[in-house]
Amino acid sequence: MINPQIPVRPAYFQDQFGRSKRKLRISVTDRCNFKCVYCMPEHPEWMKKHQLLSFEALLQFCQLMVEQGIQHIRITGGEPLMRQGVVHFIRDLQPLRQLGLARISMTTNGHYLSRYAQELKQAGLDDLNISLDSLDPQQFFTLTQKQLQPVLDGIQAAQQAHLPIKLNSVLIKGINDDQMVPLLQWSKARQIALRFIEFMPLDGDGHWSAAHVVTEQEILQRLSQHFPVEAIHSQGANPAREYRVDGHPVGIISTISHAFCGQCDRLRLSAQGELYNCLFAEQPVPLKVLIEQLQTHTAPVAREQLLQQLQSYIWQKKAGFHAIHSQATTTAGSTRKISMYMIGG
Repeated sequence: MINPQIPVRPAYFQDQFGRSKRKLRISVTDRCNFKCVYCMPEHPEWMKKHQLLSFEALLQFCQLMVEQGIQHIRITGGEPLMRQGVVHFIRDLQPLRQLGLARISMTTNGHYLSRYAQELKQAGLDDLNISLDSLDPQQFFTLTQKQLQPVLDGIQAAQQAHLPIKLNSVLIKGINDDQMVPLLQWSKARQIALRFIEFMPLDGDGHWSAAHVVTEQEILQRLSQHFPVEAIHSQGANPAREYRVDGHPVGIISTISHAFCGQCDRLRLSAQGELYNCLFAEQPVPLKVLIEQLQTHTAPVAREQLLQQLQSYIWQKKAGFHAIHSQATTTAGSTRKISMYMIGG
């Protein structure tokens, strides 16, 4: 149950570089019906059902986080619509708006949106990010091992439900970088904002190579051959640098070539209750036991212990991707095989 009487304590969570945390990404499941090459290892090991945090426990954790200044919660996966009850969870988050929660979002592959778009809107979801890496059916299947049409149908259903949408497209050199112009034209025709994302080392199997990255500069050069491109200088804490391409909003998330880490205001919680202060953090802090205790008679003690661990761990957040990557390459191996499907990117 939400207690609206607890006062909001803004900017409680701050790291050693002075970055206050305003956004929390929550993975509600690691399972996904897609097998995207940039996200999923060849042989994923799914979490057991009992390892997942219950929605009741997640709700208590979300309240605590909003009380400490979190303003934006994004539901991710895996594929979040594969977890039964996620629509009800979004509805249960609504009272947190009284405590300062301003926005509830979801990132999805779009496959199930035809079924859930209207329910998500009615539950109070504010907006959606939908992955769409190719408009070519065969290329899409090569990338995801799934058919394209259900995703296109899902996008249409989300628009019909009047859910604001952004499309996310991960570009991989020699595989789908020929889709830049088609995606721009398709999204413009449907008035959907588009974001291109540089290929990041998040596949879990370690096959990523910098040679496969289509950089922000390359994207802009390619687009400028076909369309007028105008930069918008107001990135702030947003991961994407914003442009207008032929008058259409296009963002580019360039973690590899031009990282936005200097203003990062994000935290990530895995489905099994591990908090990551950075997408590329080598070690998370395990919080499942304490989060579950928020529902018991030991809740006051658990709450204080949680706050202490959170504040300490968040303070230790490193400068960003390049600082972590440089350290990993100069030490004896990495302590974590990073897979995007585990914490939703």
